[in-house]
Amino acid sequence: MRCPYCGGLDTQVKDSRPSEDASAIRRRRICPDCGGRFTTFERVQLRELTVVKRSGRKVPFDRDKLQRSIDVALRKRSVESDRIERLVSGITRQLESSGEPEVTSEAIGELVMEGLKGLDDVAYVRFASVYKNFREAKDFEELLGRLSADQQDGAVPQAEADRPIGAGPPSEAAQPAAGEGGDAPMRRARSRA
Repeated sequence: MRCPYCGGLDTQVKDSRPSEDASAIRRRRICPDCGGRFTTFERVQLRELTVVKRSGRKVPFDRDKLQRSIDVALRKRSVESDRIERLVSGITRQLESSGEPEVTSEAIGELVMEGLKGLDDVAYVRFASVYKNFREAKDFEELLGRLSADQQDGAVPQAEADRPIGAGPPSEAAQPAAGEGGDAPMRRARSRA
């Protein structure tokens, strides 16, 4: 494997271990030429996939690009990295096991939206706004309306799913207890002009 620092071809594996979900092998490598250390991952690839873009152009499927797009949607959201990795691996596995050598970018986008919807509502809305090319506030309203309707039809909202069993409703949990500043009057912040 080529060293990403100096380009040397003779790197050595210092440590190998399976990832947490056993879907990849993590290898820690060192370059004897420059002493650089880096990590590589070895994954099973069932088949070569080609993505057919909306324009009709065909490009090879890139798992890292899928990972980056999901990471962007989840930026500054408190979602564990192993859950994100499981989502990316699941989507990739689903695409590879479909039996089709070509997959449309729309199909990938729908799988990502479906996965994000179950993972984090805010990330779902972020991804959908770019993927569906939202142009005005009405587009967000429609998506949020559908999301609310889905949650009322039996799906548990993400915030409630993460709340410990036995905890009160969100409104009770968000209010400070007596003596914790809940009785103090609100003060207006001074502007520094």
